[in-house]
Amino acid sequence: MRKLTYFVACSVDGFIGDVTGDATAMLSYVDEEFFDFLKTEYPETLPTHGRRPLGIDDLPNRRFDTIIQGRASYDLALKEGVTSPYAHLRQYVASRTLAESPDPDVEIIADGLLDKVRALKAEDSDLDIYLCGGSRLAGELCDEIDELVIKTYPLVYGTGMPMFGAGLDVARFSFGGVRSFGNGAVVRTYGRER
Repeated sequence: MRKLTYFVACSVDGFIGDVTGDATAMLSYVDEEFFDFLKTEYPETLPTHGRRPLGIDDLPNRRFDTIIQGRASYDLALKEGVTSPYAHLRQYVASRTLAESPDPDVEIIADGLLDKVRALKAEDSDLDIYLCGGSRLAGELCDEIDELVIKTYPLVYGTGMPMFGAGLDVARFSFGGVRSFGNGAVVRTYGRER
């Protein structure tokens, strides 16, 4: 069975953005060392429209072949006029308010989100599924998340959008490893205890 991996950036106090969801303050930590890590270990998590200008559009997918994101995450790309932000992956957007997809390569999941995620996990593939936020979506899918990859930046928001929306039961994960960077960022991995 394929894994659903919540690959997420957060502050040291556990917020994935400020109260409006804006996480641009974290971008300053994507320096050369951290960017090399992303290119090497998680190249498919870099959006297509960012990969092309950097000349890394030909990097193969290493871990994921499918992405699920929430409406707010998808809206960030739409605001830039990008309708297919992860063209190198199969793209799904969980949204009850987006009536139809603005791009034929992006499928909208309006109903039956858990069933769809379970069907994707049951597919025969060597690559996994990338859960790309946001908070509410991660909360809804918490029981289906098999792995956490948390990129923690040395910022404190004080208040903001939590990693998981409220209303969750306790979920246990086992520590998988940590990597630290010269800029103070750390990447921690955890596997679901089932």
